[in-house]
Amino acid sequence: MIPLQELLTRNRSWSEGERARDPEYFSRLVAQQTPEFMWVGCSDSRVPANEIIGLAPGEVFVHRNIANVVVHSDLNCLSTLQFAIDVLQVKHILVVGHYGCGGVKAAMLDTRMGLVDNWLRHVQDVRDHYRGWLRGIEDEDKRADRLCELNVIEQALNVCETTVMRDAWARGQEVAVHGWMYSLADGLVTELGADFYRESEVLDVYETAVQRVTAGNRTV
Repeated sequence: MIPLQELLTRNRSWSEGERARDPEYFSRLVAQQTPEFMWVGCSDSRVPANEIIGLAPGEVFVHRNIANVVVHSDLNCLSTLQFAIDVLQVKHILVVGHYGCGGVKAAMLDTRMGLVDNWLRHVQDVRDHYRGWLRGIEDEDKRADRLCELNVIEQALNVCETTVMRDAWARGQEVAVHGWMYSLADGLVTELGADFYRESEVLDVYETAVQRVTAGNRTV
């Protein structure tokens, strides 16, 4: 276990290193936050939003929770979405899941984990909706990967159906929602074809993205 004092030492070294490379680094961060992207992802410590897409702090507004779930009653998520859309004026909302997600696999297998089981019930709703199709995948890991993809598509749809997003589209604001998957095995991001640019296209895009997964066209 790393002692807390070691973390403070590393922090000082990191701060000094950043200032040595770029004396204006922190002054730029203090001056303004103007990200074009919002990342809605999993809390998994192996999935660092900024690093994955090669952006610096201040360029991505981040909301994370177990299994990257968007629930219409979650005021934390909704408040973050509203701040990103209404105040920061982000252009793209990235809903990003990852293969090998422990939360999704626990939901798939009905693994009891305690209080978090109530949260993962939302992922189980996705599992139950596609139960018949998922049962046809014999390999457990591949079945979990497909559920990860379907969960991302479902949560991207949930973003689109929030009043925050619908109001933004209604007033002509240019903001889009995208469903992505991240692979821990190679660090690459894959698009799921779940790209929502306007309210009138939401259901068509959703159905096409789901068909892409369930038709067996996924290679991961």
